[in-house]
Amino acid sequence: SLPIAALASITHRVAGIVLFVGTAFLLWGLELSLSSEAGFQSVTGLIASPLGKFVTWGLLAALAYHFVAGIKHLLLDMEIADTKEGGAFAAKVAIFFSVVLIGLAGIWVITL
Repeated sequence: SLPIAALASITHRVAGIVLFVGTAFLLWGLELSLSSEAGFQSVTGLIASPLGKFVTWGLLAALAYHFVAGIKHLLLDMEIADTKEGGAFAAKVAIFFSVVLIGLAGIWVITL
């Protein structure tokens, strides 16, 4: 089994890939919404659907995790918590704050 720091690093990369691919869909939705009033209505309907809310939450979750893990990596670059034990602790803290932000994003998306 991989150490928690390795799992956090791999998940950070996966979140980056999800954001990269998700940006293409967001740009497509932006182009469609700006093309006409009917396009705007179709995009708002798509976002309001359960699948649209799930995709929105997924992209926000990837953004939250990637942001928090990025801050962790910046701290490691400044030689803060760059030991084996410190890296494991930093990974646990990053995962904790990510879970909190992902939960808040889920609540926000559901209430829209």
